[in-house]
Amino acid sequence: MTRTWSAILFDLDGTITDSAPAITNSLARTFALLGRPVPTDAELLAYVGPPLFAAFREYAGMTEEEATEAVAVYRADYHGEAMLDTAVYPGVAGLLQRVHEAGIPLALATSKPEHAAITILEHFDLARFFTVIVGASDAETRSAKADIVEEALNRLAAVGTSLSTPVMVGDRSYDAEGAAAHGVPTILVEWGYGSPAEAAAATATVYSVDQLAKLLLG
Repeated sequence: MTRTWSAILFDLDGTITDSAPAITNSLARTFALLGRPVPTDAELLAYVGPPLFAAFREYAGMTEEEATEAVAVYRADYHGEAMLDTAVYPGVAGLLQRVHEAGIPLALATSKPEHAAITILEHFDLARFFTVIVGASDAETRSAKADIVEEALNRLAAVGTSLSTPVMVGDRSYDAEGAAAHGVPTILVEWGYGSPAEAAAATATVYSVDQLAKLLLG
């Protein structure tokens, strides 16, 4: 892979932050509040990464109306202190700082609601490293990963960032497929929530922050 990137897009959950406990706990409460059987911990982990509306449809077999209600219940529960029950993966904050100091524009491209992503990055003092922060819209009009990547690229272009050689960094096949829709290669990190089979969708995979740093900074 080239190591001269014009811009780097990062996923959030499973890539920058270990947020699964906060997300799965809120999901469990959501199912209970909806009067539905609560999935196992392993089953709930599958919800971490993909757009939530699509996950409720696919994994819980919900109708569009039911999934819309479930997303609203989840977001109400997850809002506030619950979303901050998370941690930044060791070494990732330092890598983001190094990329920023190297002058490579950084964009966040996450399926998490944009306001929640901003809150989390500001809480961990990471927002300052990003040129743009893009997440799902509150009305779910922008929730598919391809749409989020497109919006991130558009916002980068709007501030004069070259899009000649962008790269995506994520942990799920959704990240790779969403980026590929715009011709952007993806590096998948193995410390996230994806399965080994999902690596097939990526251009490269890394098992450590040091490995990722070599691909991003040379």
